[in-house]
Amino acid sequence: MFSSSKIKSVDFYRKIPRDLTEASLSGAGLSIVAALSMMFLFGMELNTYMSVNTSTSVIVDKSSDGEFLRIDFNISFPALSCEFASVDVSDVLGTNRLNLTKTVRKFSIDSNLRPNGAEFHSGSAANIVKHDNEVDEESIEGGALVLTAHNFDKYAHQFPLTVVNFYAPWCYWSQRLRPSWDKAAKTIKERYDPEIDGRIIMGKVDCTEDGDLCRRHHIQGYPSIRIFRKGSDVRSDHGHHEHESYYGDRDTDTLVKTMENLVASLPSESQKLALEDKSNVTANTKRPAPSAGGCRIEGHVRVKKVPGNLIISARSDAHSFDVSQMNMSHVIHHLSFGRKVSPRVMSDAKRLIPYIGSSHDRLNGRSFINTRDVGANVTLEHYLQIVKTEVITGNDYQLVEEYEYTAHSNVVQSLHIPVAKFRLELSPMQVLITENQKSFSHFITNVCAIIGGVFTVAGILDSILHNTVRLIKKVELGKNF
Repeated sequence: MFSSSKIKSVDFYRKIPRDLTEASLSGAGLSIVAALSMMFLFGMELNTYMSVNTSTSVIVDKSSDGEFLRIDFNISFPALSCEFASVDVSDVLGTNRLNLTKTVRKFSIDSNLRPNGAEFHSGSAANIVKHDNEVDEESIEGGALVLTAHNFDKYAHQFPLTVVNFYAPWCYWSQRLRPSWDKAAKTIKERYDPEIDGRIIMGKVDCTEDGDLCRRHHIQGYPSIRIFRKGSDVRSDHGHHEHESYYGDRDTDTLVKTMENLVASLPSESQKLALEDKSNVTANTKRPAPSAGGCRIEGHVRVKKVPGNLIISARSDAHSFDVSQMNMSHVIHHLSFGRKVSPRVMSDAKRLIPYIGSSHDRLNGRSFINTRDVGANVTLEHYLQIVKTEVITGNDYQLVEEYEYTAHSNVVQSLHIPVAKFRLELSPMQVLITENQKSFSHFITNVCAIIGGVFTVAGILDSILHNTVRLIKKVELGKNF
């Protein structure tokens, strides 16, 4: 057994009897200063321990979302009809996907960018539209009725069915349709005499002569075949018609059969059911026409992580477009890249990196309007440089993936149909930001160092000050003697 005296011999902190110590005013002042210094340095160390510390590195992109990138968008085009609006993607590896519809939705919008109807469904248009090879020009005399702005409403309100071919004489597809349309109109006129039967009439409108009439019905591609129904399709506002578009074959036999099916749809409901099989041919080739001249396009697409393009344009395999009248002005409501990050996860990431997410909405809410003269053939182009940022947060290593981008927009003169183009330049590198956790042992070590260091320095200063005062007093006493 160790005696108490032996145990006391290892005491690091031997005590001096209080009667042998002397308190001084200078020592009290230094003690107060030392205590305040300890408290201040402890607070600074505690703040450092509680604050976030991150490290940033640039590495080759090995992100978890693989080799594809998701693009979400919501863009309004005030002067592009949903009838022909097409979303295309392409890249430097040869990918070229046209008119994506599976993940894209379209809504007709008015001049204030507000949707004015249900979702516009493009349907599955045929790749090849059938035309007649040759039509005897002599057999088409007295064919389709020529309609103009002066007589259009008269006939549309007079006949239960008014089927109109809006065309342009210079258009290749209009030229191919013209003889078939006139011949079909002549046949229908003979079978359903307007003076006797009066259920249907076929007409045509030259859009180079009656441009206002064509714009009123939102005609942007030639030829456009519209089906107007008397009564039920007349809107109360401005008397405009809600009508249908025909996208089927354009040979004479098909056109005649289509018109007969339309006439067959006029009887009562019981008669319609009896003729259901016959009318299905027409139903598969006609869809509601756009109710406005603008279109809002929203949805998402997946592209490869290589330089490429996201293009929105007017597209059709059987229509022509007047490029001098195309206007691709647009308003970007939303454009983002990658998977959506929940608000809670994003707030955790912002705790580490306050500026994260500051550029993922760089184009949101911006308008790009073509102010040049009509006929300028203007393409609005956006060049986007995209870099991925990954943030690893917390002890559970929660991963936040965010795509940041810079955008440069420009107006480009085009020799072809104007488009809205987003050029995508994806960086092969990514920024990795990691939260560095501070150990509690390191915090305690620093606190002990602060306390011991301040105490020691204060003791040294007190000793120096005390000895200096004593020396001064001795000097003064020596002079008195």
